[in-house]
Amino acid sequence: MSSKKTHSPETGEQVAPESTPEELKQTENPVPESSPVVDELQKQLAEAQSQAAEYKDGWQRSVAEFQNYKRRVDIEKNEAYQMAVGNIVKRYLPVLDDLERALSARPADLAWAEGIDLICRKLRSILESEGVRRIEAEGQLFDPNFHEAISQETSEHHESGQVIAVVRNGYMLGDKVIRPAQVRVAK
Repeated sequence: MSSKKTHSPETGEQVAPESTPEELKQTENPVPESSPVVDELQKQLAEAQSQAAEYKDGWQRSVAEFQNYKRRVDIEKNEAYQMAVGNIVKRYLPVLDDLERALSARPADLAWAEGIDLICRKLRSILESEGVRRIEAEGQLFDPNFHEAISQETSEHHESGQVIAVVRNGYMLGDKVIRPAQVRVAK
């Protein structure tokens, strides 16, 4: 570095001339690349990066666990709702059965029979809006998941294991059977 001082044109004071990059490199006290300070800093950096990766992994696991928890709670809530609706619907199914029996034996010329038919249609509509559907059984092969056999009979018109007639309708709520259909099955 030069020891000559120059005068500043603005203030007239003596100032040191600017150093060149080569001169700065010579005057700075650079830390050698393999010094204990550099080694310690690199060690601390590696530890910090390792700890950051560990924290990131823990955070990602926590987020995934929370999403799984929310999904599980939603499923459980939906199942609880379906169970509650199923329990209520089970209590109304005998009423629907009675209305259907009354309609099948109704006299043709009575006006009040139309009122019974209207009530029955409304009840079916309400049940359907809640996701309740009738299990189709007549003519189907017997399936113990959906049918309850109350008798086995010989039949010339049906294959063995085929449902001959439905004694009491079965119903499903979503994918779950809330009441199996009682059926007569061919031998």
